[in-house]
Amino acid sequence: MNSEESSFEEPLTKLRQRIEDLSALPDEAAHRREIEKLREKLDRQTREIYSSLSPWQKTVVARHPARPYALDYVAALTTDFVELHGDRKFSDDAAVVAGLASFRGQPVAVVGHQKGRDTREKIRRNFGMPRPEGFRKALRVMQLAEKFGRPVLSFVDTTGAYPGIDAEERGQAEAIAVNLRAMASLRVPIIVTITGEGGSGGALALGIGDRVLMLEHSVYSVISPEGCAAILWKDAARKKDAAEALKLTAADLKALDVVDEVIAEPPGGAHSDPSGATAAVGEAIERHLRPLLSQSAADRGEARYRKFRALGRFESIPGS
Repeated sequence: MNSEESSFEEPLTKLRQRIEDLSALPDEAAHRREIEKLREKLDRQTREIYSSLSPWQKTVVARHPARPYALDYVAALTTDFVELHGDRKFSDDAAVVAGLASFRGQPVAVVGHQKGRDTREKIRRNFGMPRPEGFRKALRVMQLAEKFGRPVLSFVDTTGAYPGIDAEERGQAEAIAVNLRAMASLRVPIIVTITGEGGSGGALALGIGDRVLMLEHSVYSVISPEGCAAILWKDAARKKDAAEALKLTAADLKALDVVDEVIAEPPGGAHSDPSGATAAVGEAIERHLRPLLSQSAADRGEARYRKFRALGRFESIPGS
């Protein structure tokens, strides 16, 4: 995050620096007492700031480069993960990871977006923006899950599908549409977790599930605030207004029944305590997976159909 966008964290940054400076001093009782006071103040201010973030500030947090990505959740929550590569039609797309694993004793398939950490990896993974082969790779693994009766765990975190001409030439829109259709009709349980950004069709292509969970400071929208502002007002600088209007926060989407559960993040966001965040996600997935496994495939399919058909409710005002 750049300094302008993360200015709301400046008080916390200063406190952390002060604690670090004191910790480097000789281990004396006075220093220990001061450090303890500063830590209490840091905890208090962190809770205060993160309990009242604006939609734009939540967008900034959702994009934080230290938030756990799909492979972090795989490492923390699953065992025996075997990553599968390639869509058997064109190539492999590193922006999407997919494979087979075991989640708390239950064989599963895992798909998810992977943005990358350092510059080299970000470029290799195209900053988490999939091309058609990424969506088709995920589809191939989900079809394997269907064949072998494995639930699908999907981790969504992408700015959106890659908009480059090469992706369009290879059928980007068709690949997304096919995934939407396939995920709607899979007979195995599907649990989707929005872990950071849920951007447009790139998110939806991995986002159809029996349960859609969302981390507290993640966002989910048809377009980015910057893109929305540029289209509506011809001014990308009005991104904060757009973020407010888009209703993209977890609380907004829970109120609209777009997501089934908002998963609380550790104080300071998932990036401040990745292990705490991954543990919370694991508990939520297990809690929702159990009842889904006890349902028949027909009942799950009917409930999934009703869930997505119910989206987009509106009210008519007499005389309007």
